[in-house]
Parts: sequence; C-alpha cells; structure tokens
Amino acid sequence: MDISINTPALLFPAISLIMLAYTNRFLALSNRVRSLHDKYQNHEQKHIIHGQIKNLRYRLKLIKNMQALGVVTFLSCILCMYLIYIGSMTAANIVFAFSLISFSGSLGLSLLEIQLSTRALELELSDMEGLEDPSVIDYIKRKFE
Repeated sequence: MDISINTPALLFPAISLIMLAYTNRFLALSNRVRSLHDKYQNHEQKHIIHGQIKNLRYRLKLIKNMQALGVVTFLSCILCMYLIYIGSMTAANIVFAFSLISFSGSLGLSLLEIQLSTRALELELSDMEGLEDPSVIDYIKRKFE
C-alpha cells in the first residue's frame, strides 16, 4: 500500500476531537472526586462513597492511558508524515500502522471507561430502594403509550 502525506494528516481532526472528549471526561471526574471528598469528610454514606472512589481511581487511570495513547497516535502521525517527506516509505507504513493500532487502543480503553461510568451511576442509585430497572423495550413502550 502506498500512502501519501495526506493519509496520516487525515487522522489529526479525529485525534484532536477525541483528545478533547477525553479532557472533558477527566474534568468531570475531577469535579466528582472533589465533591466525594467533601462528602467523605462529612461522614455521609461512607460505604457508597468508598465504592465510588475505587471506581473513580480506576477510571482516572484509564483516562490517563487513553490520553497517553492519543498523544502517541498524534506523534506517530507526525513522524509518519516526516518519513514520507524524506522518502522512507517502508518506515512510514510501519509507523502509520502503529499509529492506527495506538488509536484503536485508545478507543478501546475509552469503551471500557464508559462501561465503568455506568457502574458508578449504579452505585450512586444503589441506596434508592424500590426503583424499577426497566428494560429498554419497556421504556420505549411507556414512551409511546
């Protein structure tokens, strides 16, 4: 496969947008950590807060690794463009493949973090007894009734 200098450049907007989304997730988590810290200091619902803190610690590590892989992707694309510029096509193809793999890894970690965020919300709701957990189909049926 022969790639041009435009091929790795096509990833720049996607990488930029995904890094912005990761930063927003990090900021939301940092705000949540601060509010949980205040609740923990006031001795409110410590058992629920403890579970949330464990979840948040893991999610923060995931976001850090998601961002790191995003930066590696960005740098790999820049290196690939330079290799194309100097005419080293074999190395450029390898580096571009590496950038795609690192971008895929970043997105995979993002998917895992999204799954964990729903568990955190379930922990938040766990102290409310008697609430229904309707299936998606039941929810849609109620909306159309």
